[in-house]
Amino acid sequence: ETTLPQAARLMAGRHVKRLPVVDADGTLKGIVSRTDLLKVFLRTDEDLTAEIRQSVVKRLFPLSHAAVKVTVSQGIATLTGQVKDRDLIPLAERLTHSVEGIVDVRCRLQAPSTE
Repeated sequence: ETTLPQAARLMAGRHVKRLPVVDADGTLKGIVSRTDLLKVFLRTDEDLTAEIRQSVVKRLFPLSHAAVKVTVSQGIATLTGQVKDRDLIPLAERLTHSVEGIVDVRCRLQAPSTE
């Protein structure tokens, strides 16, 4: 159940070159290596920014996407700005987390209060 970013951190933290991949029963399904993980994480911050803008921000916030700023630095994505639908903010954060190569998300999106 470990994500790729979690596996990468584990490997780096424990100086491990390979990790076994097992199913829920503990049956070995394969081996993941540092090289396997690097293929995912070798994307540039600019590529990641463009993907998040296109696949997350423009799709979730078609009317207010221009008000959302997306930056990525060393795989950490930051979303800032004003959006119209407060309920979509958690989804934007989850979808951004799911972009391969993103290791963390700082979601600072805001929406008008509903009071």
